[in-house]
Amino acid sequence: MNENELCRFLNHKVAQYQTPAFVEEDPISVPHQYSRLQDIEIAGLFSALFAWGRRSLILKKANFLMELMDNSPYSFIVHHEEKDLKRFLGFVHRTFNATDILFLISFLRQHYKKHASLEFAFCHHLERDDNSVEKALNGFYHCVFGENNSIRTKKHISAPFKKSACKRMNMFLRWMVRKDAEGIDFGIWKNIRPEQLVIPVDVHVYRVAVRLGLLSTKKTMNWKLALELTNKLKEFDPEDPVKYDFALFGLGVIEKFK
Repeated sequence: MNENELCRFLNHKVAQYQTPAFVEEDPISVPHQYSRLQDIEIAGLFSALFAWGRRSLILKKANFLMELMDNSPYSFIVHHEEKDLKRFLGFVHRTFNATDILFLISFLRQHYKKHASLEFAFCHHLERDDNSVEKALNGFYHCVFGENNSIRTKKHISAPFKKSACKRMNMFLRWMVRKDAEGIDFGIWKNIRPEQLVIPVDVHVYRVAVRLGLLSTKKTMNWKLALELTNKLKEFDPEDPVKYDFALFGLGVIEKFK
């Protein structure tokens, strides 16, 4: 398959999977239950952080967490009382537990006291001429944790300086920044540009990318690889490279592409 054929093939797969039906079984369905910007941000962040393993379990746990927040996450976070936090004590999703939930609730409460949107925690680290969201992700990590290296929750939030591919955080940024005609990604953040986004890379996306010749074999799944794949996809669409997440994910997870 030459470059032109590959481009047409990937665009066809984007059109196939970037449809409203995609939302139903994807973690993005959780923030789609809301219309308030802050509710979308909070539901989106937790859904993205939960996003490893079976999608059905991810949806179940993310929706349960929203129920614990009275299905009004922003209002709960900014107005809750100490006694309201007891309801989270038995919460577990894989290695994510009540300690992590309570830590992030505390962080979000403090953040929303100062800023109207979670976007600020990312975008104020970013410069207009940056080619990727690397500084934004590193800045967010330090914004959440500061200099405290003893916090167990830090293992759940990835950052490029930790050599991570940052799959879940890149997916969250895709949801918040990118906007499509089908109404899947929200496009509610305006200070990060779609061309600065980095493709979310997991084992499924990696395998498909190798099979299509977008990446060479025997590479470590890290930030450098995520940038390499994103730059390759920019050859097909320099303004919206992460739209191909739909194609690569659909081929890998749904079609079991070989």
